[in-house]
Amino acid sequence: MSDSAAKPRPQFRNINITQIARYRLPLAGKVSILHRVSGFALFLALPLVLLPLFERSVISEIGFAQFHDFVTHPVVKIVLLGLIWAYLHHFCAGIRFLALDLHMGLEKYKAQRSAGVVLVVSLALTLVFGLKLFGVF
Repeated sequence: MSDSAAKPRPQFRNINITQIARYRLPLAGKVSILHRVSGFALFLALPLVLLPLFERSVISEIGFAQFHDFVTHPVVKIVLLGLIWAYLHHFCAGIRFLALDLHMGLEKYKAQRSAGVVLVVSLALTLVFGLKLFGVF
């Protein structure tokens, strides 16, 4: 037997809770999980955060002033930045999944590349919107 022979890769069929830390998910799998997480965050944020804020902002001029004062708090800005990321990632990943549903980019290399593009684009757009949110420009 040769020492240069590659060690067989472990196969995880039914992953036990103790194996999760060692399991290496491909980038496309990570993007898929983040797509679900971002969709869930947006689903929860709509009735709990976004609709009450929108209602407060359009109810009257005093309500808008209260909304403005609330949104200028740094902790609220961080929460809004998280929601901005969730929206942008969900949007970009959704476009990727629509392309995959149309059988475009199903090859392993193209799927990995499109997953990377989703991450880079959503994070870059989040950075731009975050800079605007925090008043850099």
